[in-house]
Amino acid sequence: MPDRNIDFGHYKARGELSSLAAARVLDTLAGGITSPVTTRRGLTARLRYMTRSEHARSLMASEGLNPSSETLAKWLDGTQQPKASNLTLIDRTYRRMRRHNVARYLLQRLNAGGGTRVEIHPADDTSVLERHRRRDKQMRKINIRKWDHIVKAWADGAWEKGTKAALDDVWVDKLRDELGSDWGAYEYTKSLGFNA
Repeated sequence: MPDRNIDFGHYKARGELSSLAAARVLDTLAGGITSPVTTRRGLTARLRYMTRSEHARSLMASEGLNPSSETLAKWLDGTQQPKASNLTLIDRTYRRMRRHNVARYLLQRLNAGGGTRVEIHPADDTSVLERHRRRDKQMRKINIRKWDHIVKAWADGAWEKGTKAALDDVWVDKLRDELGSDWGAYEYTKSLGFNA
């Protein structure tokens, strides 16, 4: 049985962790504000979303974003622009809140009808010498029936802060369940999509 890739790309294969690709697809399914946080419209929409209730404000504070009422009012009316570090924090906090708020809906959607089909393409090994390539790699379609742990790890958002372990662990567990000993060929991918 394969173990995790320790030195991916050593032979010039290209791709990304399939768990992070799955997280991006989940972000797309979650939807939300598309205007960049650097625009007035994007900033205002995010701030309104994050300050619409006491619960939202407490989540905002727990993420380290706790501007004074005066500063928040200036940000909202456009008389003061947040620093670049605050813009990054505002965007990250908004995305975490959005994930938290849509996780239950998304879980129902992904689990409905017996699960969701995932199409996963293995990493690109066209630059790898022939003797180092896996010959049996091909696009695979798998049906994931239970998304609970994946959606929870995605909604927690730890992977976005650089700690990908929780999401990667549950994703790899699903790959092992669905692909058996062939899962190692799909730990890294060149593309991944959901039929959801």
